[in-house]
Amino acid sequence: MSGVIPLKPVNLPRELALKLLTDMVRIRRFEEACARLYGDGRIRGFLHLYIGEEAVAVGAIRALTPQDAIVATYREHGHALTRGVSANAIMAEMFGKQTGCSHGRGGSMHLFDAATRFYGGNAIVGGGLPLATGLALADKLQQKHAVTACFFGEGAMAEGAFHESLNLAALWQLPVVFFCENNLYAMGTALARSESQTDLCAKAAAYQLPALRVDGMDVVAVHEAARTAVQTVRDTGKPYFVEFQTYRFRAHSMFDAELYRDKAEVEEWKKHGPIHNLTGRLKVMAWLTEEDFQTIDAEALREVDAAIAFAEASPWEPVETLTRDVYAAP
Repeated sequence: MSGVIPLKPVNLPRELALKLLTDMVRIRRFEEACARLYGDGRIRGFLHLYIGEEAVAVGAIRALTPQDAIVATYREHGHALTRGVSANAIMAEMFGKQTGCSHGRGGSMHLFDAATRFYGGNAIVGGGLPLATGLALADKLQQKHAVTACFFGEGAMAEGAFHESLNLAALWQLPVVFFCENNLYAMGTALARSESQTDLCAKAAAYQLPALRVDGMDVVAVHEAARTAVQTVRDTGKPYFVEFQTYRFRAHSMFDAELYRDKAEVEEWKKHGPIHNLTGRLKVMAWLTEEDFQTIDAEALREVDAAIAFAEASPWEPVETLTRDVYAAP
């Protein structure tokens, strides 16, 4: 990754382009706040930030419809926000409060919202793949004209669950689109050091899935590819694979010492960040001014501040209900 950012025209309606930008800024400000709150000890447990990868969730999810289902990874705050889970409910979940989207029982890695068909983050690497395949099977059996979108990292493609899921999806012709967020390092190991076949599309093609490789730092390219994949799945009822080549600017988690990559490499990728990329293009096209961007940014900050206030004011779960939904022997 080097060179000058290509200021390609945005071949989308202006309203949609601004919505994509707004979504990415919302995610960025939300994640930055989470990092601060974690440092202050107000968010606990594990925390995996999506900073740098915003274009993938935003571009892909905006290609879905409300009846479609989504399964994400433990780096799923951005997916939940884009899907329509409120910032209040997500932040309250981070705080472990009863008003959280999982009633404070899941935390950062287990966001869930049935109303938006957001079937969660998953703390197990590759754990969402068979769940997504099952959701697609359920929709097919119920003759619903719905697509299941499954997000996962390239590290999950070394797991048996990946191969089992794609195999079944292809055999049973299930309406699921597999969105791989390839950020090059999985949890902390470069792709070439962990997988003998680094052509991820070739792995999907081995199961007879059509496959696309896309610049995951370009939200316009992400959206166009996702729209193609989702529509193909909807029309054919068969699975599809898309690899989004992206990059996280922060460490794997808040506990990660990040000794596996050079700081210079991170800084180089930041020059091609998805927000910077789209903002520059929209300004060149006279679709966005700096004042417009500041307005979008200010609104995102207000939303995050309100979510923090909501989480802080929310109640803890009463002690007498703590065993509800917890398996126990009679």
